[in-house]
Amino acid sequence: MEEADAEPSGNSGSSSPADRQATLKKNDLQLSRKHILQQLQNSSSERYTELLRRTLADLDAQIAALS
Repeated sequence: MEEADAEPSGNSGSSSPADRQATLKKNDLQLSRKHILQQLQNSSSERYTELLRRTLADLDAQIAALS
């Protein structure tokens, strides 16, 4: 977890703290999206699948807002 909060080497000073925070948030959302896609592939429940699809759509909207 600490590694995710650390600045990547070579990027210090090249962007504002707000930009770095937005990049971290976007990375977190993309990881969550990947996890949801894996769960969708393994889901056998139609109700759970629908929940995952709605969650995926919400994550996509949040990622688009940060782009």
